[in-house]
Amino acid sequence: MTETGDVRHTSEADLREALRSCLGVERFIDEVAQRAPFGSNDELLAAAEPVAGSLTADEVEAALAHHPRIGERMRGEGRAQAFSRSEQSAAEASDEGLAAAIAAGNEAYEARFDRVFLIRAAGRGRAEILAELTRRLALDDTAELATVASELRDITMLRLATLFPPTATRPAATAPTPTPTEEPTP
Repeated sequence: MTETGDVRHTSEADLREALRSCLGVERFIDEVAQRAPFGSNDELLAAAEPVAGSLTADEVEAALAHHPRIGERMRGEGRAQAFSRSEQSAAEASDEGLAAAIAAGNEAYEARFDRVFLIRAAGRGRAEILAELTRRLALDDTAELATVASELRDITMLRLATLFPPTATRPAATAPTPTPTEEPTP
């Protein structure tokens, strides 16, 4: 991928690789890549969001194969693995009591739903993650699947915006500040 983070200067192969690192679902990769070329990062993000938000149950399950358990380190050296490691680096990661409670919650969740617990960990502390894990254990299967799909969309869009920052958050070229002109006095 180009180092600029500008989709206008990204090859199709690099775009597809970037999309795959954000969400390992072939339909997502294909549908978004087919809409290229994009005139801006904002256009890419706008095209990706509805696709990321329309995952089928099978696509959700397939995408979960690319996510580690909360509290576990992702193995491997790819961009997706680096995203996971970064997203799970919460401040309280060294709290052994929270780590044990999350591990127990992961076990209970997997026994209940037969899949790993997925949450957008970026920006959340371990205590908040544990509270959400506990809350979601009480959901029915349909509500939890919808929640997982929503979390996948959020993770995907955060990752994509990291690779291709929205125009509003990218540093703008600074234009010289115009100097005020003096009005002639009568």
